[in-house]
Amino acid sequence: MKRGGRFQPLHMAGWLFADMLLVLALVAMGDQGDPQAAEKRPASSAPAAGKKARHTGPRAVVRTPVEVAVDAAAGDDDGIVRALRTATARYGGRQAAFVLTFGRHTDPGAGGEYAHEVNSLLEKARPDMFRAATTRDFWKGGASTGHADIEIYFYTY
Repeated sequence: MKRGGRFQPLHMAGWLFADMLLVLALVAMGDQGDPQAAEKRPASSAPAAGKKARHTGPRAVVRTPVEVAVDAAAGDDDGIVRALRTATARYGGRQAAFVLTFGRHTDPGAGGEYAHEVNSLLEKARPDMFRAATTRDFWKGGASTGHADIEIYFYTY
């Protein structure tokens, strides 16, 4: 009996393993610091009084997110902007690398739409903080609507 025309899932296992290995390698490379920048830094990392710290090398992203919540009705852009400003006030002067927003709703579509609405107003609320930040919209199940949980991953400097 000939088996040539049938799909064999076992054949895909090697490709799946290779793809996962590639992802792990990229994550590991992205997690490494810049050794050349570390060599150029002075022994004391604290800036002198009255002087700004001068950073060399590429920026990194802080691994632990800052978690904030926003409560404002869907469609109320001004209310969402006010809530975003209030929630992020203590993080002024920092710049976001990427933002994950989870819109809470019983319906996945409506929750994702609310998350998208919140993300579209980030730069309006805090232009310096969210300029060029990568955003992703997600749904989070829940009975309350008009609520978003936001995870902000800031640059290290």
